[in-house]
Amino acid sequence: MARRPLPDAAETARILGERRTRPPRRPPPPAGRSLAALLKPLEARFGVGPQALQARWREIVGDTLARYTEPVKLGKRRGTNPVSLEIRVDGPAAALIQHQSPEILARVNLVLGDGYVDKLRIIQGPVRRTVVKPPPRRPAPLDAAKEAELAHDLARIEDGPLKTALEKLGRGILRAEAERSRR
Repeated sequence: MARRPLPDAAETARILGERRTRPPRRPPPPAGRSLAALLKPLEARFGVGPQALQARWREIVGDTLARYTEPVKLGKRRGTNPVSLEIRVDGPAAALIQHQSPEILARVNLVLGDGYVDKLRIIQGPVRRTVVKPPPRRPAPLDAAKEAELAHDLARIEDGPLKTALEKLGRGILRAEAERSRR
């Protein structure tokens, strides 16, 4: 069976000119765009739940009050009537929350919309504690003399993953020594 020779540039241009190419497929739209059409009527019918507040509760009431409180229930909104917000509070902090309820209501209404919540119901009980991890601390840099000494000690090793690992190990050991000498 004889092989067919490849077409030259002119013949290639002619073949491509005669054939129609398909346009590339468009990527699917973002999921949020599709879900918004479904969620909007449900939100209008059933209202916003306490989950909307739980995600931003620390931002709404502040770090101190967020340790002692959590939103539990948001009443069902009928028309334009305001609803009540039920929050769970650790026992001793209930008086403080009662005193600050106008400020809390104002902040909640900033998130949910003006006049959405008009009453704050306080229920005493245990609050789920959320553990907030502090951001990781960056280690202090080594002084220039120790950095130069480490570079001199590793100069014979060729660049690669081994040298990178040894530099990291060396910096860690030198930082630990510096920390012990400070104590």
